[in-house]
Amino acid sequence: MRLGLGFALAVAAFTTPVEAADGPVVSVETGKLQGVAATPGGPVQIFRGVPYARPPVGDLRWREPRPAESWQGVRAADQFGPRCMQKHMWDDMFFRSPRADEDCLYLNVWTPANLSKASSAKLPVLVYIYGGGFIAGTSDEPRYDGAAMAARGIVVVTVNYRLGIFGFFAHPQLTGESPHHASGNYGLLDQAAALAWVKRNIAAFGGDPKRITVGGESAGSMSVSGMMVSPLTRSLIVGVIGESGSALPPLHLLTLADAEKKGMDFAESLQVPTLPQLRAIPADKLLSVQDFQGAHWGPDIDGYYFTETPEETYAAGKAAKTASLIGSNSEEGGASWLLGDAAPNVGNYREAVQKQFGPDADRLLQLYPAASDTDVVRAATELASDRFIAAGTWNWFDHQRKTGWPTYYYYYTPVRPQPTAFKATGPAAYGALHSAEIEYALGNLDANPAYAWTDADRKVSATMSAYWANLIKTGNPDGGDLPLWPQASADDRQIQRQVIDIDTHRVAFPEQARYPEVVSIMMKH
Repeated sequence: MRLGLGFALAVAAFTTPVEAADGPVVSVETGKLQGVAATPGGPVQIFRGVPYARPPVGDLRWREPRPAESWQGVRAADQFGPRCMQKHMWDDMFFRSPRADEDCLYLNVWTPANLSKASSAKLPVLVYIYGGGFIAGTSDEPRYDGAAMAARGIVVVTVNYRLGIFGFFAHPQLTGESPHHASGNYGLLDQAAALAWVKRNIAAFGGDPKRITVGGESAGSMSVSGMMVSPLTRSLIVGVIGESGSALPPLHLLTLADAEKKGMDFAESLQVPTLPQLRAIPADKLLSVQDFQGAHWGPDIDGYYFTETPEETYAAGKAAKTASLIGSNSEEGGASWLLGDAAPNVGNYREAVQKQFGPDADRLLQLYPAASDTDVVRAATELASDRFIAAGTWNWFDHQRKTGWPTYYYYYTPVRPQPTAFKATGPAAYGALHSAEIEYALGNLDANPAYAWTDADRKVSATMSAYWANLIKTGNPDGGDLPLWPQASADDRQIQRQVIDIDTHRVAFPEQARYPEVVSIMMKH
């Protein structure tokens, strides 16, 4: 269910470095930054639009990020930087940045620290990666705002990274000019550069560089799972939070050769065969034609960021050694994704599964049974959710669980309240939609005015954000008077998952028994 939220939240114009008169000042490796209070007179400070790399424009388009340049004087960090190039893909994305631009490699920092004593604060750090299918999203979205988590004693960082054709274009000529003989993962390299910047500079904001947790949702969660296996990032983190997404199967990461071929086909379609010509294409034109033959621009096994498949890294015991909180929502995909406009009855359900899965249909109908018409919406929702993202999320959880490091699995189920002033489109929600948990988890219900939040919603958010904060601080989501959440058992028969709802509780997880086979089937479709 999407909402027609055709309004813009207030945004402020981005400014170049200027002398600022008020606000907290910190020194980072490239110069001095002056932030502002996140709320007037409040204890949390925010530093917006902090450059962590040079603008990836001109000859730097489709190159790994280069270190940001230094500046003189004090740079005002009171406005969000431009978001990375993207089309307006989904109505539930609101931007506080002034515009989309290739010059977009900025991050934002929220801190509760007394900055006069920041270097001794040593607060835990959360670096949060936005979702959006690697084609949309930005660090300034209100749902990712870091003030609420910072008020819990955490330094929060949100990061822009290149998207779509700008972030994931591979080509043999790019591979040839790369010192690492790699191409295609520029958006992930941006994330790695930002994480390294945080490691080097976060102490200035009161953060502990030895206590960095990375979190994200959807493509952000896929990115987090990638950080756990990439040799560029896996040693920099001590905790992870993955909300609905994974780089493990059934997600199919292209080989470098396949990604290069896709890039060559794209370049040939534009009749611009050389890199100078490709880099000379105006950014807005490149964005307008990036959907070549329905191409999806995403990560590949480039030999540098990913030196092998994630599952091979896990099998070799090289994945990051971290506490991990991973899970998904109860309606990641809707029944209509299978049924279309057909009525939800057993006959239509069987026909839809047969049409979409062919020889594997009978087995899937056994794994997702619907004995009567009343079972169809549930079964179709579970199958659509697993096919889209839930099965891959479980696969990441299962790989991580088997490392022996503390791993916690959640299942998020609350249905959001009805929107306030807008009409919903599509069928009513069966469960918790994809991305619906973000505001709850980060304590940002009030940042989204589209919904009439209730006391029940605030209770869910208080519980969920406390779990997230505890994981960031201690590596264990438990604490205080929260419902007990034991780590996942090494015994397959004893695995439980934490159902997060008004009545949060742990339950047996018999559905996990079907996932190995489901992952295998989904990889073929």
